[in-house]
Order: sequence, then C-alpha cells, then structure tokens
Amino acid sequence: MKRLLCALVLALSGCATAPPPAPPAPTFDAAAVVGAIRAAGAAVATEVEVQPLQDPLVADLREQARRDEQAGRIADAATALDRALAERPQDPALLQERAELAVLERRVDAAFDLAQRSHSLGPAVGPLCRRALETLVQVERIRATAGDAAATARATAFAQQRDACTVKPPPRY
Repeated sequence: MKRLLCALVLALSGCATAPPPAPPAPTFDAAAVVGAIRAAGAAVATEVEVQPLQDPLVADLREQARRDEQAGRIADAATALDRALAERPQDPALLQERAELAVLERRVDAAFDLAQRSHSLGPAVGPLCRRALETLVQVERIRATAGDAAATARATAFAQQRDACTVKPPPRY
C-alpha cells in the first residue's frame, strides 16, 4: 500500500505545471527616449508658456537631481526628486522630471503614471505639456515593441494631443 501511495504521489507530482515565465522586460535605449522627451519640450519662441513660481527648497533639490543625473547617479537623482515631491506633490514640472528619471530607471509603468499626473495637473499648452505627452507616446511605443497590440493606437492619440500643446500667443498690435 505504501509503495502504491508513493508511486501515485510521484506520478502526480510530474503533472504539476510551473507558472509561465514572466515576459522579458522590453529593451530600449533609455537615454534616447529621455532625449526625445526633452526635445519635445524645447520652447518655441512664439508660443504661450506657463511658468509657476519656484519654491527655493524644491529648486535646490531639482538642481541636486540634475547634477546627480549628469554624473550618472540616477538613483540619487530620483531620491532628490522624491524629496522635492514630498514637499510639492502636485507640482506638474516635478512629476514630469521624475517621470523622465523613471524612464532612465527602466520603470516604464511608473513613468507613464507620473507623466499622466503631470499632464492632468499641468498647463494644457507649452513645453511641459509636450514633454508629458511625449513621455506617454514613448512609453506606449515601448509597450508596442513588447507586444501590446493596442499601444500603437494609444501612442498615436497621445502624439496628436502633444501636437496640440503648441499654441501661438494672440497677435499684438
């Protein structure tokens, strides 16, 4: 009886299936993606641009993050911006800067969420608007290369919104 029970247990253990492996993380050039995002935010000389007042503490943390990023210390840069966001959690520019660092950290879902928050809280025109929407475009393109069939359509929709962020000021006489 024991032998039969052992044989049955061994036979059934061979039927167990392992969970499917997690899909591999999409490969992409994070620096090139962030470069495209920042290029989309380049100011156009004849457009409306909204510039909020700056908090000195947040400005110092932003500068620290910029220096850390330039030195290749992405985790330190992210920590500095996280501290700034603890002070100003609704600051759309900080959210966007953090989204860009999330791309450099290869955390595309976090980048998407941060850019969406930035866009919903920020101005509907100008460089910050374009950067946030370009982040969404780039994340959707990354998702498309990873096999998300609907991501291309979403990227196209975000690109159209991004293009609408450039608004010329009214004529002055």
